[in-house]
Amino acid sequence: MTASSVSQEFEKHVGHPPLGVWSAPGRVNLIGEHTDYNEGFVFPFAIDRRTEVALGLRSDRVIRVATAFSPEVVEIAIDDLSPDAVEGWSAYPLGVAWALGEFGADLSGVPGVDLYIDSKVPVGAGLSSSAAIESSVALALDEVWGLGLSRETLARVGQLAENRAVGAPTGIMDQSASLLAHADAGVFLDCRSLDAEVIPLGFAPADLAVLIVDTHVEHAHATGGYAARRASCEAGARALGVDSLRDLDIDDLPRAEAELDDETFRRVRHIITENQRVLDTVRTLRLEGPGAIGALLDASHVSMRDDFEISVPQLDLAVETAQAEGAVGARMTGGGFGGAAIALVAVDRVDAIAAAVHEAFAAAGYRAPTTFTVSPSEGARRDV
Repeated sequence: MTASSVSQEFEKHVGHPPLGVWSAPGRVNLIGEHTDYNEGFVFPFAIDRRTEVALGLRSDRVIRVATAFSPEVVEIAIDDLSPDAVEGWSAYPLGVAWALGEFGADLSGVPGVDLYIDSKVPVGAGLSSSAAIESSVALALDEVWGLGLSRETLARVGQLAENRAVGAPTGIMDQSASLLAHADAGVFLDCRSLDAEVIPLGFAPADLAVLIVDTHVEHAHATGGYAARRASCEAGARALGVDSLRDLDIDDLPRAEAELDDETFRRVRHIITENQRVLDTVRTLRLEGPGAIGALLDASHVSMRDDFEISVPQLDLAVETAQAEGAVGARMTGGGFGGAAIALVAVDRVDAIAAAVHEAFAAAGYRAPTTFTVSPSEGARRDV
């Protein structure tokens, strides 16, 4: 859906044109999985699939939200906003409105708004459709309410909304990627300091493309698997006497293995080695270019499959097939337990590798995946 069509849908629901249209992208995490809430390093990039929100001002203090993906229209007074007062899909935009006040924004005099949301970011694929909603709404409300918050703060607003209103214990990576990204680049983010550096990726000059394999095995961060992994990481940090697993490096692995039970050790090992893989990926991109990062992507998937145990057979099959067909590197991406895999492939091999993945899924009796390429894109913006 384009900005003009979102505007038209808004007018159908509300009866007048919107004040403006804002959009924010989903993201692919190139490498650095589950490291964000451990205060580690991540390296995502925004994708050219976006969520759009049309917004108009109201004469009262009510927020009214409609969307293309649900027939439900939700209304709530600004003064009644709280994490417990929102639920379902509306918890994402309404949670953002609540969270703005938690970061010092004075909402006592702001007007109500009508919102209409549509998205081209696949839901449940691990491409952060949630952060795309949060970031577009946060940018829109910040502008029309005149709050003057930085994009870094808006990322924290989105994370708080997801943690408290949605109930998903996620880190800050997704919102940071959606708000801070530049075209043709990744966001190298230190999740402890929140320092972010935009790193050129160089995929197009190297004739490389990022192929997404959406397995259609849906995941939900608010359910138990994600929370259990976070709890294991926190338990490992406590047992090893550190504030977070960020404080450990490769040299600490022997002590961790000696002091932790096997499962907790493997969770900790994934985080320590994944942090190192992020640093190695950034360094390799700078020194050798994108064609040299494949082994790091491959190793990341093995670690998520075996140590963190967040892959599923469909993700493993997608990764193994892409590798066998000549991908530079491949890994699952996102929180795990379903979602999507990514493969860095030569442009002239995209169709052949996608076809091979489809054939492998059919042979295994799995639901047919959806395959498509994405390009590193710019972050949240006002479109109209």
